[in-house]
Amino acid sequence: MISLLGQFSGHLAQATRQADQWSNVCFFVLLLVQLPAAAILLSRLLRGPTRFPPLRPQLAQPAFLGKVSVVVPTLNEAERIAPCLAGLSRQSYEVREVIVVDSHSMDATPDLVKAKQQHDPRFRLMNDDPLPTDWVGRPWALHTGFLASSEQSDWILGVDADTQPQPGLVASLLETAIAHHYDLISLSPQFILSYPGEIWLQPALLMTLVYRFGAAGETSNAPERVMANGQCFFCRRSLLAQVNGYTSAKRSFCDDVTLAREIAAQGAKVGFLDGAKVLKVRMYEGAAETWKEWGRSLDLKDAASPAQVWGDWLLLLLVQGLPLPLTILLSILMSSGQTNLAMQSLLALNLLLLVMRIGLNFAIAPSYDLSQAKASWLFWLSPLADPLAVLRIFLSSIQTPKSWRGRVYKG
Repeated sequence: MISLLGQFSGHLAQATRQADQWSNVCFFVLLLVQLPAAAILLSRLLRGPTRFPPLRPQLAQPAFLGKVSVVVPTLNEAERIAPCLAGLSRQSYEVREVIVVDSHSMDATPDLVKAKQQHDPRFRLMNDDPLPTDWVGRPWALHTGFLASSEQSDWILGVDADTQPQPGLVASLLETAIAHHYDLISLSPQFILSYPGEIWLQPALLMTLVYRFGAAGETSNAPERVMANGQCFFCRRSLLAQVNGYTSAKRSFCDDVTLAREIAAQGAKVGFLDGAKVLKVRMYEGAAETWKEWGRSLDLKDAASPAQVWGDWLLLLLVQGLPLPLTILLSILMSSGQTNLAMQSLLALNLLLLVMRIGLNFAIAPSYDLSQAKASWLFWLSPLADPLAVLRIFLSSIQTPKSWRGRVYKG
C-alpha cells in the first residue's frame, strides 16, 4: 500500500513538473509573440505628438461663398435629426445647399426637413430611387445626393443625421483643406454618451481603432491603412466625379473607409483629423445598441484584405485583449509560489500595456461629452471592457451584416 502511494506521489510530482514545463514554454512563446506586437503599438502611439492639431471653429471668408454642397442621407431619423438640421442651418454662406436624401422614411423625418426648409431655403428634400441589388443603402443615398448637387460647388460634405455640427465647422474644413492642400478630410467627432453601459464599452471599441490606425490626425498612413469617418466626409467635387461618386464603395458597410482608401490610392491627400471641437455625435442609445450597430462595422473587412483584417485582429488580441486577463492569471500563479523569468517578464510587459491603456484614456477624454452622462466615472473603467471589444471585432470579422438601418440585405 505504501509502495502504491509512493508511486502515485511520484507520478503526480512528475505530472506537475511536466505541466509547469509546458506552462513555462507557453508563457515564453507568448512573450516572444507579444513583444513585437507591443513594439508595433508603441511605434504608432509615439507618432501622436506629431499629428495634425485638432480643428477649431473658423469664420467664413468671402472667398468661401457657395463653395460647399452638403448631403445628408436619412432613413427614419426623426428622433435624432433635429440637432443635425439646426447645426447645418447655423453654418454660414460657404454652404450653398443642404440636400437631404431620404430613403422613404416611415416616420416624421421628411416633415422635420420641410419645416427647416421654410426657414432656410438652402435645404432641399429629395428621395432616392429604389435601392439597386448591388448597393448598400447609405452609399446609394450619398451617391444620389452627389449627382443632384450643384456643379458650382467645389466641395461635397457628407454628414450623418446623428451628428451635431457646431458653428464654424464647414468654414474650418474649407480653411484646413485649402491651407494644407487636402483633397479629402473626414473628422473624428466628440461622442456624446449618456448611459452607464455605453460609457464603459464605447471607449474600448474606439480604442480598437486607435491601436490599429493611430490617433486622429495621423499623417503617415499608407493608402491601405487610411482611416475615415463618414459622419463628416469632406471631398473635392472634382475628385468624387473622377472616381464616379460612391460607386467603388457601393457594397461596403464601411463605405467611408473604402472610398477614402480608393481615393488615397490614386495619390490624393487624405486626412482623418480630430474634429472634437467642431462636431458632436450621439450615435447609439446604450451598450446593447452600441455593441450591435457600431461593433459590426469596426472590423473594416469591406475595405481591407483578409490578411490585413486578421493581422490587425491578432495585434488587438495581443496588446488589448490579453493584457488584463494575463496580468490577473500571472499574479495569481506567482502569488502561489510559481515563478520564473518568462513569467516575470510577461507580467512586466502586460502591466506596461495596461498602464499605456490607462494613459490613453486620458488622451481620448476630450473626445467625449459626458456632461449629461449617468455614472460618468465608468469611462475610467473602460480598460476592463477591452477583452469584450476585441471579441466584438472577432465576431464582426466572421459575420456579414444582414440588415442595416431597417433594411435587409441578401447574403
